[in-house]
Amino acid sequence: MKRIIIILVAMIIGVELFAQKPISIIPKPVFIQQHTGTFEIDEKTSVHFDTDQLELKDAVSFFKQAIKSISGYELAENGDSKSIIQFILDTQSGIYPEGYNLVVEDNLITLKAGDKAGLVYGIQSLLQILPPVRTNAALEIPCMTIDDYPRFKWRGMHLDVSRHFFGPEVIKEYIDLMASYKLNVFHWHLVDDTGWRIEIKKYPKLTSVGAWRVDYNHIPWSQRPQAKPGETPDYGGYYTQEQIKEIVEYAALRNITIVPEIEMPGHIASAIAAYPELSCNQKAQLPLTGGDYTGISSNYCAGNDSVFDFLENILTEVIDLFPSTYIHIGGDEVNKTSWEKCERCQKRIHDEGLKDEHELQSYFIKRIEKFLLSKNRKLIGWDEILEGGLAPQATVMSWRGESGGVEAAKMGHDVVMTPGKPCYFDHYQAGPAGEPLAIGGFNTLKTVYDYEPIPAALPTDSKQHVLGAQANVWTEYIPTVSHLEYMVLPRMAALAEVVWSPAENKDWIDFNKRIQQHFKTYEQKGLNYCAGNATVAIKPVSSNGSLQVELSTELPSAEIYYTIDGSEPGNKSSKYSEPVNITSSAYLKAVSVVNGKVMGQEAASQHFVVHQAVGHNVDYLNPVSRYYQADGPNSLTDGVRGTGNVGKYWHGIVGKDLVATIDLGEVKDVGSIALGCLQKYVDWIFMPEKVVFETSVNGRKYKQVGEVLNPVAPGEAEKIYDFKVSVEALKARFIRVSAVSTVCPEGHSGAGKPAWIFADEIIVE
Repeated sequence: MKRIIIILVAMIIGVELFAQKPISIIPKPVFIQQHTGTFEIDEKTSVHFDTDQLELKDAVSFFKQAIKSISGYELAENGDSKSIIQFILDTQSGIYPEGYNLVVEDNLITLKAGDKAGLVYGIQSLLQILPPVRTNAALEIPCMTIDDYPRFKWRGMHLDVSRHFFGPEVIKEYIDLMASYKLNVFHWHLVDDTGWRIEIKKYPKLTSVGAWRVDYNHIPWSQRPQAKPGETPDYGGYYTQEQIKEIVEYAALRNITIVPEIEMPGHIASAIAAYPELSCNQKAQLPLTGGDYTGISSNYCAGNDSVFDFLENILTEVIDLFPSTYIHIGGDEVNKTSWEKCERCQKRIHDEGLKDEHELQSYFIKRIEKFLLSKNRKLIGWDEILEGGLAPQATVMSWRGESGGVEAAKMGHDVVMTPGKPCYFDHYQAGPAGEPLAIGGFNTLKTVYDYEPIPAALPTDSKQHVLGAQANVWTEYIPTVSHLEYMVLPRMAALAEVVWSPAENKDWIDFNKRIQQHFKTYEQKGLNYCAGNATVAIKPVSSNGSLQVELSTELPSAEIYYTIDGSEPGNKSSKYSEPVNITSSAYLKAVSVVNGKVMGQEAASQHFVVHQAVGHNVDYLNPVSRYYQADGPNSLTDGVRGTGNVGKYWHGIVGKDLVATIDLGEVKDVGSIALGCLQKYVDWIFMPEKVVFETSVNGRKYKQVGEVLNPVAPGEAEKIYDFKVSVEALKARFIRVSAVSTVCPEGHSGAGKPAWIFADEIIVE
């Protein structure tokens, strides 16, 4: 009898546990255990805390205000109640920095931390469980125990407000989103070519002139012309110093540090528009309007001492506004052409014993760092500040892949990892069919979630220099608040789990389940978001003379169906279970199907053109760029032709010839050889000077069988062209194709600089 009773009790407990609402906290806590029962917040609930602790009082005030906004309840302080929420701030608790301990019982919640940050994060975990808006539903919190603390110190989000200005209320919304996911650094990109966004009282023209540009918003960013004299600059805006102080205080209450970015020595056309004497040519100009730099000065003159006086005065006002330890100075993408032609810059190089313009940039950065250190601040900049020698105590933000961060960490410098893939949230996250226009690239929710901020190439003794990671939001193609929300949600949540939760606790399937509850929160708050990438990923695998296609989907419960004849796939088509062999030219289409329903806007599709080189291995004399490798070394033999999207299908190389050799595996009859290339003027991508074709039977002795000069005009904006030679009665096993490097043409903003060569396929027929 007793055994039956025990079994029944166990069953009842099990049913109760099963019936409880799952806890969907993001980022996933280090330890969490759910118990039976709930704690309900109502009008009789009281908050208990030591009123003598100011930081504790601020945290409790924040919590009370949040509860009032979703319920109308004014929680009593230290009152006599049977329903108590207890806050304890104990610096001797032994809890990790920014960590917290949370215990929820039927009539008592105890939140304990060793610092204010931990209290704020514990509160955020509680708020994620409660209704996001006032619905008059009961405020129930499951009984549970949580022990939690962050993995990394730097958990950041960036926002560019230069390309498009977002008002103070939008910045606060952005900060609220960050705070809800326990992110703690807001990198505020306040200055760039297209707009100066911070009031500097000593230099009023920075905002009266530099904050406004001619409105060309009806034209895609990369196609916008430069404004002409006489046109009225009326698009833009800026933040007053009072607004900035208010936002800094607002962020601090949520344990978010704002790191301001004041660009230098490049990306400052807006400042030059206000004060032309700061540039090398000292000519009047308007702020940049888009992607066309023709006739625009975007660098400070590094040989002019008044530039440094100007910047020190600006930074003094910036430091007074922002208590952050770090001041970001940019330092990226400096076109040094103006310095090469400037007598003052060349004199500076000579007088300081510098080798070249790279060392001139290093001189510039080191001089600014010395000033910041005198103000007890630290300099942080993009990884280009490594060029010419890194400033002694600088911190590097690695965006051009991870190599800059690895190099800096090995030198003993702190780094923040923010590589374009997957940390650029201005890239597409789904589709891109049906998606709002983006700058390019493809960083899906899963790509972000799978990121590991500590590079495998980093030695063990350098790993402590990785402070954390951040995502960047550049706004060339993000003009509205709704669009901004869409680009960061839900990828912000994925990044938060990357930088907070232990790596061994990450679980994509579990995260995907929890994010569904957050989608409901976004909907209730009226936030625009991406529901996920339903598009099937099509990955060609070219090796050993064969071509296969791997298909995958990010939807955990989805099945994949496909066709190879170009017809529209559905749940009656071929079901994917293993890589698809491609033996002849095909048009593959694929869809994700969940519970019999086709997901996404349209089928993923890819043409495959089969020729004699398809599937065979490719060797390179010079390595291609790590940023543009398409699907790997054999992308030139995967049967996939490129499009105008530079982020896919193309192999890119700059400053060197593209020399690729293919082994066909055996001697074959060859009738023609071609190399497909791309020209995209705005992206510094130009046709090679010429393409040379060689063949060999044994791989040792090669014979030139043709040479094709570039027939495409250098000023043509965009063009895909096949350099092709036809041959007769040729037998070959090895094919070598050499695309000769060139430079950007006269009239281009990079005139005389190395141009990119982009190639998509070597076609052998």
